[in-house]
Amino acid sequence: MKFSKKALGLMLGGMVMTGGLLAETAMATSLKASHQWPGGKGDVRDEMVQIIAREVNAANVGLDIKVYPGKALFKPKEQWGAMVKGQLDISAFPLAYAAGRHPEFNATNMPGLVKNHDHAKRLNTSPFMDDIKKIINDAGVVVLADAWLAGGFASKKQCILGPDTMKGQVTRAAGKSFEQMLVGAGASIASMPSSEIYSAMQTGVLDAANTSSGSFVSYRIYEQVTCLTAPGDNALWFMYEPLLMSKKSWDKLNAEQQAALMAAGKKSEDFFLDAAKGLDNKLVEAYEGAGVEVVTMSNDQAAAWLAIAKETSYKAFAEKVDGGDALINKALAVE
Repeated sequence: MKFSKKALGLMLGGMVMTGGLLAETAMATSLKASHQWPGGKGDVRDEMVQIIAREVNAANVGLDIKVYPGKALFKPKEQWGAMVKGQLDISAFPLAYAAGRHPEFNATNMPGLVKNHDHAKRLNTSPFMDDIKKIINDAGVVVLADAWLAGGFASKKQCILGPDTMKGQVTRAAGKSFEQMLVGAGASIASMPSSEIYSAMQTGVLDAANTSSGSFVSYRIYEQVTCLTAPGDNALWFMYEPLLMSKKSWDKLNAEQQAALMAAGKKSEDFFLDAAKGLDNKLVEAYEGAGVEVVTMSNDQAAAWLAIAKETSYKAFAEKVDGGDALINKALAVE
């Protein structure tokens, strides 16, 4: 079969365009996102990562994000170092888990520092968080989305209300600052990630635990405890669990890809703020539905805890962390 010069030209042009498209597709950058929580089971932190993956994949900028939940790639605390080295691209990560490398991060899980979800949102744009985010960036990690979770306490022995109710219990606390406060109240500490609380309670290693509303539900801890202290109006526990990205991975992307990631991060952050507010209600519903007694702290009980915190975790942070006192004061200045 013979083709005219014009037909051959069109065919060759089409082949060049097709080849170019195939080459562009083949060059699409694949990113790995990791976190420690169960996937596909309604955990809002998993959904936060899934949102950014869907949004970026749909943006058609040559990026593909695959999510690995349930600590499938790295153990929870190993994710920070993996991002710094560029071995992991993206993670939903409790920042206090990296306080061993950057002790300032303990300020993002300090007892009583955050009052409620709206207060946490105001903190995000404060000088306090400017300082925290500079440390994150200087370490080689980029913040894609802010996220704060409230939490509470749960026990197999008795309801945890005032500090006297913690005495003698072996408990897990999320972060060094909470450990210091709880020891000050007479508790013994067993350190572990939230993903190990269930088995530790099941085997008798733990009597009590302190963690986020999300983890209390997604890890089904209601199957192991008799009483939950819900956040209520006096939430002593808040933790910063942002969506982070390796700066080494970030720097390899073009401006369009970076913009797509930030736009996706904004959508993920907006979702998380609304979802986190609803988590406290879901927490209470889940535990009451499982027959667990649910209580909240009174103003006097919360004040008693804060008095211990100021003499333990606040004092230790100010003494041991360079600029720690100034950092805490910046946070406390946010109304």
